[in-house]
Amino acid sequence: MKDNRKRVKVWLAVTCGVIIGIVLLIVILAFTVFKAKRPVNTVDSVTLQDLNVGLDVTRLRVDLNLTLDVDLTVKNPNKVGFKYSNTTALLNYKGQLIGEAPIPEDKISAGEKKGMNLTLTILADRLLSNSELYSDVLSGKLTMNVMVRIKGKVNILSIFKIHVVSSSSCDVTINLSNRSIADQVCQYKTKL
Repeated sequence: MKDNRKRVKVWLAVTCGVIIGIVLLIVILAFTVFKAKRPVNTVDSVTLQDLNVGLDVTRLRVDLNLTLDVDLTVKNPNKVGFKYSNTTALLNYKGQLIGEAPIPEDKISAGEKKGMNLTLTILADRLLSNSELYSDVLSGKLTMNVMVRIKGKVNILSIFKIHVVSSSSCDVTINLSNRSIADQVCQYKTKL
């Protein structure tokens, strides 16, 4: 009887040791090899696809049609996939939302880069009440902001789910006289 108890105790000790070892191995892998890294979205380029500007001097009003093509890259440096939800790229003028483009949900495999091409078109009715637009058009330069914010999850070993928010904000200056992008300054931020 003592031998059976001793065998059971040894078997329980070995089983507990193996379980603890496996748990420690998973935790070590999760915090070293599979440690969540920050996916980064980058605005590679902003190009002017279409621009029509008309000044109505009698009413001090601007008729503006503008379409921007935005090339965006999302890089996943993780050893596991990154899944992001539906989001929207935003086009702003002096803090006012004037255009948007949808970005459908998707998954980016481990170590992969995914390129996206977005088209942002001004919703012209949103600029009718903006009094600064007239003076900006007269100056020949128009500055807008392209904002892309991607939210998603990095799923490590189906145990740890880490939420990630990656954003890009680019100030784009358009030269109206030669219908080109004069300047593009971007800032990038990622939060785990």
